[in-house]
Amino acid sequence: MCQTCGCTVTAGNAHLAAGDSHARPGAHATVEVLQDLLAANDRVAAHNREHFDEYGVLAINLMSSPGAGKTTLLEATIRALRDRYRIAVIEGDLETDNDAARIRAQGVPAVQITTGTACHLDAHLVHRALHDLPLAGLDLLFIENVGNLVCPASFDLGQHVNVVLLCATEGDDKPAKYPVMFRAADLVVLSKADLLGVMDDFDAARAEAALRALGRETPVIRAAARRAPALDAWLGWLEQQLTAPRAIAPLRPLQATAGV
Repeated sequence: MCQTCGCTVTAGNAHLAAGDSHARPGAHATVEVLQDLLAANDRVAAHNREHFDEYGVLAINLMSSPGAGKTTLLEATIRALRDRYRIAVIEGDLETDNDAARIRAQGVPAVQITTGTACHLDAHLVHRALHDLPLAGLDLLFIENVGNLVCPASFDLGQHVNVVLLCATEGDDKPAKYPVMFRAADLVVLSKADLLGVMDDFDAARAEAALRALGRETPVIRAAARRAPALDAWLGWLEQQLTAPRAIAPLRPLQATAGV
């Protein structure tokens, strides 16, 4: 995390850092404040997860670099599953509500979070968004994180699983370059896989080898959101996640945040 990109403090946690950041100047104090913010984030994330569990909602944190096809994949997923499952989306971007508008056009609820300068979502921002969603009437919640292969991996949002898109138009060494992100993944989706035949500088086998070099046996599937049959593996994985039993945590009140 750094000061210049704005990812240290977001609109969701600024109130927690307002006093400490000035009262304790210096490098040691900065580290202490960041540790405090992460600890507070983890507490709110646990609370978010308790809400998801209470209402039986599967929450998926969707991460990738910008332009990897997260929103397009969600549009195709909603079209394929909306007759069987109740779906909603939280969208994260620095500015605009373009992606939320695209999701709403598919007939499902979407809440846009604009982070300003912050290059990731955090649990506080997600908790605020939950107030605008009908959790009691949902089966599946996608949290589309800000396009970035660095900071989003460090912040628990309360999700049950992390999905990382690796786009065929990117380098196949991305897992090696961004190990924190890919180590956090429960599933890696090779997106825009229909372009593999024309992208002669991307080797899917090399990409998977880079992932395995991290010591992870994370499953890798291919998807092409604009080619419906190429979504079968992705949709099958979602079905497994939706029907798999999950441990349910008892809901506890959280003093720092209002209840959803």
